[in-house]
Amino acid sequence: MRTVWRAFWSSRLVVVFAGVAGVIQVGIANGGSGAYDPGGLTAPFGSYLANAIAAPFARWDSVWYLRIAKFGYAATPHSKAFFPLYPWLIRVVAVLTRSDLVAGVLISLAAFAMALWLLQLLVRLDFSEEVARVTVMLIAFCPMAMFLSAIYTEALFLALSVASIYAARRERWLAAGVFGGLAALSRNGGIALLLPLAILYMYGPRERDRALPSRWGAEARIGWRRLLPRYRLAPEAAWMLLIPAALGAYLAYLGIRYGRALAPFQSETYWFRHSTFPLTTVWDSAKQAWNGVRQLFQGPNPPYHVPLYAQSAISAAFQDVYLLGFLVFGVVALIAGLRRLPAAYSAYSFAMLVLALADPVSLQPLASLPRYELVIFPMFIWLAQAISRRNLTVPVIGASAVMLGLFTVEFATWRWVA
Repeated sequence: MRTVWRAFWSSRLVVVFAGVAGVIQVGIANGGSGAYDPGGLTAPFGSYLANAIAAPFARWDSVWYLRIAKFGYAATPHSKAFFPLYPWLIRVVAVLTRSDLVAGVLISLAAFAMALWLLQLLVRLDFSEEVARVTVMLIAFCPMAMFLSAIYTEALFLALSVASIYAARRERWLAAGVFGGLAALSRNGGIALLLPLAILYMYGPRERDRALPSRWGAEARIGWRRLLPRYRLAPEAAWMLLIPAALGAYLAYLGIRYGRALAPFQSETYWFRHSTFPLTTVWDSAKQAWNGVRQLFQGPNPPYHVPLYAQSAISAAFQDVYLLGFLVFGVVALIAGLRRLPAAYSAYSFAMLVLALADPVSLQPLASLPRYELVIFPMFIWLAQAISRRNLTVPVIGASAVMLGLFTVEFATWRWVA
């Protein structure tokens, strides 16, 4: 718990200090809270300082979760793309806190702490204590880790997804299915948990050895026989179906209550998202990043090489460049992890990355990719292994903490970052 506690409080200190200092020193971006939060849900307090302290915890999509918690889905058009577990929890906890915003922050902080603890336990099953410690620190100080304490689903989903895989790793299949189902109710990527759980069930690694008879054993595993499952199929495997069942229950609820069972997927067009082949997204983002580099060298004056979707041409160009950097990290971590991580972890990383690339934004193909990568924890396990072997832990985490502070300033002052 010492490592978890140190990572928790020190990383949140960076977020709070950077966010509050940013609001006080830099100020709110023009049209920020007024345009996106006309009801003042992210600044509900009468004190300027209290609202400044809340700034690094409630911005952008936080408004949607607070609206759903306060008014429900019917009063908020296009809100059905935001899955129900998190706003439902806000509504429940707000009975005690008397504030939706405080409830949301407490839920995220509790889920963040739980995610770090479970992640450390999970990594220690297959790797060293040092790798587990570094993995926890990398997640806590990730450049986009302010979302882990903000009113977003990142912390809740990370805690539930790690809990599901940890339970499967310990052969608690009922718990794995329950946590996976809850993860599927927290965001649309939860369905991807079905893949690593199925691989863990069929191929391991398992805590106890319950392999198939010798005729399917190691001596027979040559050529195509390596693809044969190593473990027997038993009724306990049915608990994994709780994951698609939870998603189906939410869609059924929307269909019965609002007559739009597919609303979570149809509403994506409101945010200019569309479905496409993942490699198309990679190509489009590479072209846009190149145009961003040209814009950075040219400066803010026309002709513009990038779409003006951010605060300025320079801001948009910089975003396109660093978003491509996050994509490169994700691809490198995925490929390198194939040799160093269990197959279930690599499959999970692949599924989550493909889901993110298959649903790009028209103006900015990689929008929100760093936030999506934040919950793909196997990538951080690989990175922890890589930097631990090379004694790069301190400089990498230090540089990451600096970027976390800078991105938190952007986030708290209503400048787009994701």
